Amino acid sequence: DVVLGNIIGSNNFNLFIILGISAIIHPLVIKRSTVIKEIPYSLLAAFVILILCNDMLLFNKSNDILNRIDGIILLSFFGLFLFYIYRNLHDENLKNKPSENIYPVPKTLFLIGAGLTGLIIGGKITVDQAVILSRMMGVSERIIGLTVVAAGTSLPELATSAVAAYRKKSDIAVGNIIGSNIFNIFFILGISALISPVNFSITFNTDIILLIAGTVFLLFFTYTGKKAIIDRWEAIILLGAYIVYTFHLIYSK
Repeated sequence: DVVLGNIIGSNNFNLFIILGISAIIHPLVIKRSTVIKEIPYSLLAAFVILILCNDMLLFNKSNDILNRIDGIILLSFFGLFLFYIYRNLHDENLKNKPSENIYPVPKTLFLIGAGLTGLIIGGKITVDQAVILSRMMGVSERIIGLTVVAAGTSLPELATSAVAAYRKKSDIAVGNIIGSNIFNIFFILGISALISPVNFSITFNTDIILLIAGTVFLLFFTYTGKKAIIDRWEAIILLGAYIVYTFHLIYSK
């Protein structure tokens, strides 16, 4: 429940809260390639886990589980996404790229190692304490994963997209969120299923359907008006929908 709650909850938090806050800071102009390729791929990711996880409903099996074969399928989709990114990088015109300060290799490796170590330690502490908190409060691990853990693990995306929106860098603000959602489902959930098959509760279907609906509305928002842009009033709808969803989670259990 913590695995699925974290991943699905993080995606919903990214889509509704982070994108909403970013668009309130400054309306987000979305590139055509993002509208016709990346957002649909994010939508595909949500549909893929909905199909792979509902074995009893769709394939008449004895239980709902995301097994290692499903993990390989998810990672295959992630590989296709990486290939798409590689093609984009290959075709990108980098003649006018800004100058950057290049750190020496030893310093770069040290910073990467320190960052990864912090992520691992922080992740373990977050999961362990979230489980303890859920037992103390009498709340299910699903709800803790969908709310506390999901919000906590999405804070880096919040900081990145909010700053990018403030600096009017819409590509970074939107790309960070859409890319993170694709990465979470195809890579992180795929790796998790390879490590150990993940049992699926049908109660997560509501959360996945919310993610699908939110992504569809995001596509719809990009086609309203003369430009592909997320306005402040659309951002308020996203934030309001997530608030209603959170109250539903808390008071329905």
